[in-house]
Amino acid sequence: MYDRSIRPGTGTTHPGRRRVLAVGAATAAATALPPAVSGAAGRARGRTAADPRPPYASYWFPDSLPSGSPGDGVVWRSLLAWTPRSDPDLAFNTATVPLASRFAPVAPNTTARTGQARVSALAAFAPTAGNPSQGSATADFYALTHWAYLDELVFWGGSSGEGLILAPNAPVVDAAHRNGVPVLGTVFLPPVAYGGQLRWTRDLVRRGSGGGFPVADKLIEVARTYGFDGWFINAETDGGDARLATDMKDFLRHLRDRAGGLRITWYDAMVDSGAVRWQNALNNRNSAFFRASGTMFLNFDWSGPGLASSGRLAEDLGRDRHELWAGIDVESRGYDTPVDWDAVVPSGTAHTTSYGFYRPEWTWTSLPSGQRTPGAFHARDDRFWTGASLDPSAPGSGTGGWRAPALSVADRSTVTALPFATSFNTGHGLRWYEEGTVVSDTAWNHLGLQDRLPGRRWVVRTGAARPAVTFDFADAWRGGSSLLVDGALGAPTTVELHSVRLPLSPATVVELVHRADTESAAVRVELAVAVREPDAPGDAYDFVHVPAGTLRASGGWTTATLRIGRRLRGLRAESVRAFGVQLTAPGGGTARWRLGGLAVRDAAPAVPDAPGALTVTASRPGAEAGTAALRLAWGRSSGTVRHYELHQVLPDGGRRFLGGTCGTAFYVPVLRRADGETASRIDVRAVDELFCSSRPSSVPFVW
Repeated sequence: MYDRSIRPGTGTTHPGRRRVLAVGAATAAATALPPAVSGAAGRARGRTAADPRPPYASYWFPDSLPSGSPGDGVVWRSLLAWTPRSDPDLAFNTATVPLASRFAPVAPNTTARTGQARVSALAAFAPTAGNPSQGSATADFYALTHWAYLDELVFWGGSSGEGLILAPNAPVVDAAHRNGVPVLGTVFLPPVAYGGQLRWTRDLVRRGSGGGFPVADKLIEVARTYGFDGWFINAETDGGDARLATDMKDFLRHLRDRAGGLRITWYDAMVDSGAVRWQNALNNRNSAFFRASGTMFLNFDWSGPGLASSGRLAEDLGRDRHELWAGIDVESRGYDTPVDWDAVVPSGTAHTTSYGFYRPEWTWTSLPSGQRTPGAFHARDDRFWTGASLDPSAPGSGTGGWRAPALSVADRSTVTALPFATSFNTGHGLRWYEEGTVVSDTAWNHLGLQDRLPGRRWVVRTGAARPAVTFDFADAWRGGSSLLVDGALGAPTTVELHSVRLPLSPATVVELVHRADTESAAVRVELAVAVREPDAPGDAYDFVHVPAGTLRASGGWTTATLRIGRRLRGLRAESVRAFGVQLTAPGGGTARWRLGGLAVRDAAPAVPDAPGALTVTASRPGAEAGTAALRLAWGRSSGTVRHYELHQVLPDGGRRFLGGTCGTAFYVPVLRRADGETASRIDVRAVDELFCSSRPSSVPFVW
């Protein structure tokens, strides 16, 4: 699988029989490298944590480096030479959110199944080189939010001109883990036609003096140190022999056995002879690699009979047939891709295998340049995952040939403990808001700041025309987005939000932060609470409605505090299973109602502890006068922390949002000096699950 370009809007070609898809937009993995210079050219020599340069996701060659010199912005590194202590960007690339457990609620339709087909996704969020460690100053970004249908995410990348081994960046891992999705890094050995060299495959599987595999041990160390969940192994460099195939199988076994729970996915390319012969099925040519790993991604040219025989062989080997991912290449056509869905997820019988999407970020990259707004992206992404109906309770409606995951795969949720809160922040935005006020007018992305969002988007039940329900970026209570319901409410309309497993006690409180826009009709709002599951898939929740007030077109945010534990005492329920809202327009007209925050707690909010001392570890003057770039670090708060937020304190006492992260180090690309300042004060605060902020730790930056 080799991607010619991942830059948005560049398009893709598919030479030959296979989908040969180039990864690493910065170099396009050129087949001809520059004239030879020192073999060590481009090594990251002398870099330390005090280096003021921006941090990027890490990438390496297994050991030996290419001939020549790297392209602009590319650093050639040997994985065998990597150690945590020598890694200047370690603190910026380390994920900190643990992998959450999750559950599958009763499905909202009769076709989605629990415990059968699962979904993997191979997604490229940025080029291999220059992939920011902590987001960047643009909203033009693949802000994946449909975690509820994913079982595994592969952080796709690698190229012969940059590096073959790519570790996921921390924001992607933190967002995925918050939603219970493991993330894999990529080991990519490209075809010879695209710069692959068999020596790199031999470097990968070279045995150590004690019979082990040094590069495998480094892969394990990287995953554990950075906090992600395993590796996708893609060996497509042809020319090997049976000895190399044996070494590869032993390498996989070593990686699996020593990894202690890390996931290993093998791509269907190398066969038992050591040659690269894509089988498009599990058979006796590649089954040994499947046995040595955890799951296997089948090449894209599979057939119905081939998948059926693959599933049977997996079970004959004592494995689950759903540990096979049938590859579906959506990079070029997205939800217009023709797929023989009945071969994978037949509607009348058990699912044959699982399936894997190659490059679902098509929903972002295929938007024309200049039109990749957050709203346009999410509209397309919702259609990809939910279907043209945009309603998981009826996902087959109007979808044409596309069978969206919501039609076949049961959604899952991680909302199982109090406190729980969301501001419907998607992880990117045009501005940053705090309590409805803009504290930065700079566009941004950082998936680690993404909230746990409704998994079913959007189940709307009404006896009249359905209003539009979207994430909207024109206004927010906190973060970069809010939930907007826009349209006539000809009948009471229920919008389902989160499926949950939360305890219910007399002390349980729900807070809604909401508003009616200035052009909106009056809206009567009720919190919808379900205390039990529906009886069967496709049935609606039996909601109890708790009044939250009638909002008029004032344009201001208001908070409704609802003591649901007291109101629901008569139901003798011990848990909540779902939340939603019911909206009514008492006087008719078109509603524009926003939900900026939902919080559930059973105790008064407590302020988290302040972070440890904040320090400037490196700085350099910016390209503009009166600007600087900084690396910052601080001590972890002793309290429960969701993430940290950094602000510049302005001379008038106001604050400018600089960014946030789940870790304890942050890179500020542009700090702007305020008029008359000799020093700028920078604050870092710990933020908990209810978005309560600690006292700041501060440091002055002297100009």
